[in-house]
Order: sequence, then structure tokens, then C-alpha cells
Amino acid sequence: MITLLQAQQWYTQADPVHNFDHIQRVYNMARRIGIAEQADIEIVLAAALLHDADGNDLTDKAKRKDHHLVSADFAERILLKDGWSEERIKAVQHCIQAHRYRDNSVQPETIEAQVLFDADKLDSIGAVGVARVLAYSAIAKMPFYAQPSAKFLATGEKEPGEPHSAYHEHLFKLRKIKDRLFTKTGKAIAAERHVTLDRYFLKLIEEWNSIS
Repeated sequence: MITLLQAQQWYTQADPVHNFDHIQRVYNMARRIGIAEQADIEIVLAAALLHDADGNDLTDKAKRKDHHLVSADFAERILLKDGWSEERIKAVQHCIQAHRYRDNSVQPETIEAQVLFDADKLDSIGAVGVARVLAYSAIAKMPFYAQPSAKFLATGEKEPGEPHSAYHEHLFKLRKIKDRLFTKTGKAIAAERHVTLDRYFLKLIEEWNSIS
């Protein structure tokens, strides 16, 4: 079984949003959800450690877009060396391939894949989610807040030149996460974290506009 210590070496060049701190949080949350949902914990934890192991640098946009696929290939190489069976390797790969929010081509069909999806997405909301989306905006040199256009509010598509602020990401993705989760355990945790996220952005807008 691969370990947290072993996995740390795969994230030395990762950006601050997908670094080893993120992996540790997902690993712990996946264990929590996996036990509650009676998933195969060995599959879940291996997938948690490997799900961002390749393509975890935001500056490499092409590779980041396909990181769930290249990480699944990377996982196969690592697990073969660790003596895993082909069947269990494929189970881990499916978890990794199905964890990306913006790619619906592979849906998490197993309970293990659903556990990883939920654990990873829970790290995008709540107090940690706020920190991560602000860090992402800083890296991408986008503002923390910009008034969304009427077009963006209606369709999710920006006007030419419109920045994708942290608040845009909240509207486009973060506030929708609680409704995309699969497990009963994950949904219960998301409900509380969603409130934290919403309250933060409401307060941010108030202060940004000097209302409070």
C-alpha cells in the first residue's frame, strides 16, 4: 500500500491549490467518507494519493486540463511496481479519471469513485475552499471580485474582456458543488460548508463596495 510519505514526492512542484496539503485533506476526507459509505478503503486511499499526481501545475494549462487522465496513467505505473492486480489498478484509475468536475465524460460509477469525487470537491468549499479559490485567482492574476455581467449571470459565459474573478468561480462552480455530490456522508458535510462559502462572498461584496 502506498503511503502519504511516498506520495509527498509527487507534489513537490505542484501549485498552491493542488499541493500536498490538498492531498492530505482529500486523503483524510476520503477515509472518513469511505468508512461511512462502506467503500473499499485501500482503493479509495490509493486514488486520493494519486488523483493529482501528474498535471498539478496551474501554469501548464494544457496538461492541467487533462490531469485526471495523465494522473490515472501515472497511477498505473506506480501501482504495478507496488504489486497491485490489474483489476484493482483499474478500480483506482476509474476513481481518478472520474474525479474532475469540469469533465462529465467519465462519471463515477463505483462507490470508491464517488467517495473520491466527493472528498475532492469538499476541499473546494467551506473555509478551505475560500482560501483555495483566492489563491487560484492570485496565481491566474485575476481579481478576487468583479461584478459579473448579465450574460455571465444568465448563461455562465463571460463578455469579451470580462475577468474570471474568484466570485465568478463561486457562481460558475463552487455554489453548485453541494448538488453534484454522490454520497450521503459527503452531502451532509457539504451542506454546512456551502453556508460558510455563501456567507463569505456576501460579506466580500459588501466590503468591496463599502456597504459595510
